[in-house]
Amino acid sequence: MRKRFGQHFLADPHYVARIVAAIDPQPDDLLVEIGPGAAAITAPLLERVARVHAVEIDRDLCAALADRFPAERLVVHNADALEFDFAAVGPRLRLVGNLPYNISTPLLFRFAAVADRLRDGHFMLQKEVVDRMVAGPSTAAYGRLSVMLQHRFAMTRLFDVPPGAFRPPPQVRSAVVRLEPLSLPPLGPAADDAFARVVLAGFTKRRKTLRNALAGVADVAMLEEAGVAPQARAENLAVADYRRLAAVIAARGGTR
Repeated sequence: MRKRFGQHFLADPHYVARIVAAIDPQPDDLLVEIGPGAAAITAPLLERVARVHAVEIDRDLCAALADRFPAERLVVHNADALEFDFAAVGPRLRLVGNLPYNISTPLLFRFAAVADRLRDGHFMLQKEVVDRMVAGPSTAAYGRLSVMLQHRFAMTRLFDVPPGAFRPPPQVRSAVVRLEPLSLPPLGPAADDAFARVVLAGFTKRRKTLRNALAGVADVAMLEEAGVAPQARAENLAVADYRRLAAVIAARGGTR
């Protein structure tokens, strides 16, 4: 195991079984596992599906996986998941993974960018990250990650996993979450860009009112047209509020 990869391998068969049951893999599913590690989840997945794609950054683990499983059953990609082209694998992907906790947030943003290519995702993450993912408006955990993911996915927290289920045990508790892409009408490129800019600006200055936090991104007239109170703060807005505001900004061609 290489410490720089932040590897903690799931070793408890009880939690392996719970994760596989939650995924409920079917023979023809197009499954991509991120960070298969010692194949605790990979092996039972291959008992249920014809083929699994595995994205693993550790060359030694890739070699071990290639030796253990036939290439026609397990397609091993020695790659960094932050750079891997998930869309190239195919449509309707089912993503699975015990995500490295040190890069979990950028990975989740990567998945959001290819949400239209996904059927679902089942991930094990640090419990605190899952709390942020599923948090609602006006709560302490609600932030940029919450909004950007809830813009693309319906998310369900499934169950917690204790440190003792891993080898070596991490210093934090973990949780398993399901992501399912939403079938909302697309905002369009301009509004999508505005959405990302508004969310970033709002939560970068989350203690300020939106009137001040969004200066240079949206003016008061835009806020009011979108039905957003200028005196509210970023954490008070639901995802639908951000979508309306982004649409107004795009329609007006930016701030005035």
